[in-house]
Amino acid sequence: MSSFPEPGPDVARVRAAQRLRGELWLPGDKSISHRALMLAALAAGESRIEGAGDGADVRSTAGIVAALGATVERVEDDGRTVTYRVVSPGADGLTKPYGILDCGNSGTSLRLIAGILAGLPMTCILDGDASLRGRPVARIIEPLRSMGAELHARRNDSLPPLTVVGHTPLRSIDIATPVPSAQVKSAILLAGLRAAGRTTVREAVATRDHTERMLRARGVPVEREDARDGRVAWTVQGGISVQTVDERVPGDVSAAAFWLVAGAIHPDAELTIRNVGVNPTRRAVIDILRSMGADIEERPLAEGADDGVGEPVADLVVRSSELRGVALGPADVAAAIDEIPILCLAATAARGTTVIRGAGELRHKESDRLGGIAAGLRALGGRIEIDGDDLHVEGGTRLRGTATDSLNDHRLAMTFSVAGLVAAGETTIGRPGAAAVSYPGFFDDLERVRA
Repeated sequence: MSSFPEPGPDVARVRAAQRLRGELWLPGDKSISHRALMLAALAAGESRIEGAGDGADVRSTAGIVAALGATVERVEDDGRTVTYRVVSPGADGLTKPYGILDCGNSGTSLRLIAGILAGLPMTCILDGDASLRGRPVARIIEPLRSMGAELHARRNDSLPPLTVVGHTPLRSIDIATPVPSAQVKSAILLAGLRAAGRTTVREAVATRDHTERMLRARGVPVEREDARDGRVAWTVQGGISVQTVDERVPGDVSAAAFWLVAGAIHPDAELTIRNVGVNPTRRAVIDILRSMGADIEERPLAEGADDGVGEPVADLVVRSSELRGVALGPADVAAAIDEIPILCLAATAARGTTVIRGAGELRHKESDRLGGIAAGLRALGGRIEIDGDDLHVEGGTRLRGTATDSLNDHRLAMTFSVAGLVAAGETTIGRPGAAAVSYPGFFDDLERVRA
């Protein structure tokens, strides 16, 4: 008998779809939307951010930017994206907030804002919901302390709430991050803007580079140095002012991943996903699915060409496919960390076994995604095992509808819902509202493409 919630008022029901067809316009990329708001706060003057994601996480960042003294105006575009107009006094004019800075469920907000606050002469407390209070912060505390800021958290400086006592100017550092993390890298680089000298972050593998691209677009040079062993170093010079820009946010490739897998594993599917950001450091899910045999057509958009402000953009068309298992190593996992749950679902439909190594970071997301994805897919009839930080998924499984639980994690809610499109019978998803963290219109889109 399943231990997951039975159908009730906070449960979504998804039945197997006979076919999948249609066009999808995705929410604005969440990672880019966060950073655009933060950099607008650092730039003196007006910035416009069109097509930003309108999930709860991005709204948390917008609220923090306003609490620090910038004027933030939000205008709805189409129900799932918004335009933000931010007028800021610049980094030197930001003011201490009256209360706690509420990050909600957003780890990106907490970690990157901490990097900004480290170089501002004020004391602030960053906090969030119960889920965020269980997510580790030690990896940003240590480097920011070494730059001269004071940071304190509960349980021996491991968990939020996080208190940041800023210092001006900070000391520059040259640091190698022990675990590849774009959030940790970005927090250090943002602090480096307020440091005396050059701040360098070294990574074993290159993580998503939105912060670096967006800084360059705003007049801050960011140097990249690639080593022969695959390591990469990023350097910023302190004391350079961030400039205002107007930009349009592309569709979120992490949101696209759910439809790419839905189309690939369903026996009668053709879906077109419009205006997707295909940044080379974010597109790993597309390339991994292609290596599994997914029929994904990519149509680059000329207006999305990377001009230093925007990012490369394409329309994607996915069709029913015959998938095969693959082996993913730690570098693959780091490049597609947010998409690993939906890739596990793809693996259940693939021929052979998929092995995913070095996925321990998934334990520290909005939920224990490593355990959550395994439990949910097993309930659906999938054969998935956890061995330390590794996942083994045996493919060729015929899924059957059952009760699952999102654990209040948006990516699990959407993964189990996509599974319901191919599972026999009815699948229920407990706490489906979690999807609104990044994709408020997800269930509307799901019903539309199955019609």
